[in-house]
Amino acid sequence: MVTVTNEEDGLRLDRWLRRHCPEVPHGRLQKWLRTGQVRIGGRRAKAGARLAADEVVRLPPMGNEAKAKPRPSPARVDPADAEALRERVLYRDAHVLVLNKPAGLAVQGGSGTHRHLDAMLDALTFDAKERPRLVHRLDKDTSGVLVLARSATAAAHLAAAFRGGETRKLYWAATVGVPKPARGRIDQPLGKVAGQRGERVTPLAEGGRRASTLYRVVERAGKKAAWLALEPLTGRTHQLRVHCTGLGTPILGDGKYGGQDAFLAGGDFARALHLHARALRIASPGGGMIDVQAPLPSHMRDTWRFLGFEEHDEDDPFAEFPD
Repeated sequence: MVTVTNEEDGLRLDRWLRRHCPEVPHGRLQKWLRTGQVRIGGRRAKAGARLAADEVVRLPPMGNEAKAKPRPSPARVDPADAEALRERVLYRDAHVLVLNKPAGLAVQGGSGTHRHLDAMLDALTFDAKERPRLVHRLDKDTSGVLVLARSATAAAHLAAAFRGGETRKLYWAATVGVPKPARGRIDQPLGKVAGQRGERVTPLAEGGRRASTLYRVVERAGKKAAWLALEPLTGRTHQLRVHCTGLGTPILGDGKYGGQDAFLAGGDFARALHLHARALRIASPGGGMIDVQAPLPSHMRDTWRFLGFEEHDEDDPFAEFPD
């Protein structure tokens, strides 16, 4: 019999089980739920049931699984990485931590990716009882606002907000060429296709998932480049990169989707992707709204300076887009 803590209030039962029974295989956990061996307050419960603080969960005897070796402790975070991450914190309260993620740092590990943010999160615990949790993602080469939850309850709240479209996200990008018209909405379904160089996202008229983006030109450098503000209304992989390429104005540095057309001659431009998660608005688990803006990374700041664009904070970065 295990009592749900205050920090676990609102957590889904299946996630709670994975946390409390890490040594039990996923299939076994599902069988427990199907056969009613897991009960809340004496009643059968489904995987998606939301737990409340002080509820009592009954777990079946775990037998040999309970003798499994505990998971190894997380690797120690390099002190230089830890200090650099702490300096990038834009906002912190008891429930939420917002980071200005650097370009080039992957959010999670994968094939061939050994240095990533998820492995460094112990550096951002501060005064909390547990390490922060990821609730959404940014591409490795995209910089800017990244939200972390400081408890299981906050993670459930924030994840639901992202899934339900209850957040607003604004990106800045430099594009090669100037879109026409200067503002509009892109509705272009997207899907993933396999290719010789790996999986790519591509427009798909049939079978693609709905993808919508609002955009507007903030400034332009003649006809060769533009500063775009982009608000994704959906959250598809590489959505902004593919949509900008579809406008005929690929994001500067995006060779994956723009090829050689994604690079500018006549200047010392970094070949890195010029896409930045500039601002985010989300309801805090503790009440009220969180509004955060992240300054540009150095390579984009250099490009802004060369093109004559002036970075500036805005009272309401979403004011130019309708709710």
